[in-house]
Amino acid sequence: MVRWTLAALALVFVPLAVWWLSLKPSNTRDWADEVSRTLRGSVRGSIVTLRDIRDFDWRSDTDYTVRWHDGTYDLDKLASVDMALSYWMGPAIAHTLVSFGFTDGRHLVFSVEIRRERGEAFSTLGGFLKQFELSIVAAEERDILHVRAGPRGEQVFLYPVSMTPQARRALFLSYVERANRLADEPRFYHTVTANCTTLVYDMVRPLVPGLPLDVRLILSGYLPEYLYRHGGLDTSLPLDVLRARADITRRAARAGSAEEFSRRIRTPEPMEGHAQPS
Repeated sequence: MVRWTLAALALVFVPLAVWWLSLKPSNTRDWADEVSRTLRGSVRGSIVTLRDIRDFDWRSDTDYTVRWHDGTYDLDKLASVDMALSYWMGPAIAHTLVSFGFTDGRHLVFSVEIRRERGEAFSTLGGFLKQFELSIVAAEERDILHVRAGPRGEQVFLYPVSMTPQARRALFLSYVERANRLADEPRFYHTVTANCTTLVYDMVRPLVPGLPLDVRLILSGYLPEYLYRHGGLDTSLPLDVLRARADITRRAARAGSAEEFSRRIRTPEPMEGHAQPS
C-alpha cells in the first residue's frame, strides 16, 4: 500500500518538478510600459552614463506620457543618499527605493521591481512561483515618487541616509553593475530572497561590516527602526521626529511633474500634518 502511495505521489510531483525546473527567466516578453526597457550603464572614471532612465508624466495609473532618456552623472558630485519607503499594504509592507542626489540639484532613483507583463498585477504568491522577472529601474523622482504618492495613493516617506562618500559611490556603482547583469542574464523576482529590500541589503552589506540579517528586511515597512538602530539615520533626533519629517506624501502628490519636484518634496509645507504608516 505504501509503495502504491509513493508511486502515485511520484506521478504527481515528478512532472511538477520537471515543469518548475523548465521555467526560465526572459528579457523578451510583452512588458508593461513602465518596465518595458532594460537599464544599462557604462562607467569611465567618475562618469557614469545610463541608458533608458524613466521619466513618465503620470496623470493617473493608466493615463501617462511615456518618456525615456539617457543621462550622465559625475560620481565626484554625488552628495546624498535618501531611502524612500512607499507603503501600500499596511505598516509592515513598503516598497524600498534609493535616491541619489548630486550637487547640481539632480536626483536619480533606483528601484528594484517586478517586471510585469502587460496586463499582469503583482501577487505575493506569484513572487514565490517564478511568475515575474526581476527589474532594476532608474527613474526621475518626479516620475517614480509622484506616481506612488499621487495616482496610486500610497504613503511615501523619504529618509536621508548616513553614508560616507565612498559608500555612496560604491552603492551607486553596485546598482549599475546589477542592472547590467540583469540585462545580460535575466533573473526571477522572489518575494523573500530577491526583492526590493533584500537586494539593497546585499549591496550595502559589503560597505557596512557587521550589518545583521533581520526580519525587517522582509517586513520592509519597519526598515526605519532597523537603520536607526544601526546608525544609518540621524540618531540625534528621536525616530518619531524623523518619521514625521520624512512623510512627503502630500508634497509628492501635489508637486506632480514640476521641474522643481525634488526641491518641493524636501520643503515642508506650513502646518503640514504627518501620519504614521497605515
